[in-house]
Amino acid sequence: MDLLVALVVISALLATTLGTGAIIYLRRRARNPHSSLTVVDPSRLGAGPLGESATLLQFSTQTCGRCPGVHRTLSQMAGDTIGVNYLDIDVTERPDIAQHFHVVQTPTTLILDSKGAIRTRFGGVPSRHVVALELAQLTER
Repeated sequence: MDLLVALVVISALLATTLGTGAIIYLRRRARNPHSSLTVVDPSRLGAGPLGESATLLQFSTQTCGRCPGVHRTLSQMAGDTIGVNYLDIDVTERPDIAQHFHVVQTPTTLILDSKGAIRTRFGGVPSRHVVALELAQLTER
């Protein structure tokens, strides 16, 4: 009888945990207005054109200490990869852009596909390796 009670309790805890996890996931997804279907038009941001395969879009500020290093890394990666453009948007004077894209830290980097759809978002300094993997997925198509 004790084994049966233990199995029922464990099953109830497991169901509660899975249900809570699903609710948290769905709430976070609903709050994130920038799904992979959101399309960015760089001309509306005062930036250059999209890349043929992908675009690295960095949001930075004048006071960001890490932004210049990320700028160098991402611009080099874009230059080394055919069909990839790099765009840097300074949101210091454009709080409307920061608010629209929910930029709460700089640097924030978006990886856009050839149509401008947001495929990946990085807050802070992105790993060069992870950016390369994301670009490989978009440039191999």
